[in-house]
Amino acid sequence: MFGKKENSLTTVIGADSSFRGDLQSKGTIRVDGICEGTIQADWVIVGEAGYIKGEVTARGIAVGGRTEGAIHATELVEISPKGAVKGDIYAAKLSVAEGGAFEGRSFMEKARDTDKKSVLPLIQPEK
Repeated sequence: MFGKKENSLTTVIGADSSFRGDLQSKGTIRVDGICEGTIQADWVIVGEAGYIKGEVTARGIAVGGRTEGAIHATELVEISPKGAVKGDIYAAKLSVAEGGAFEGRSFMEKARDTDKKSVLPLIQPEK
């Protein structure tokens, strides 16, 4: 999904499962069930049947289901056509597919390794 083959799926909250509390992983977490609490991982995938209520922090987050709460991603947040996010997003990149829903504020933060000198101005003067 993120083009990173070295990331293996390490934790799954299944479709018939629910979890309440704080969940941390150095790998990828996939949520197909219900999760209420704080999630910290390298990557987080919310399946179409998945629901997260709480704060999510990761390098990248793909939302195919629903989330409620702040999302913090150092690289990327992807909202698929059936995905829905209610809450603020803090990320270097945000992608919302047609049909995807986002209710909140977005704060575009540069990736941590980006050199400020290499960023071009968004608005070029007219000639």
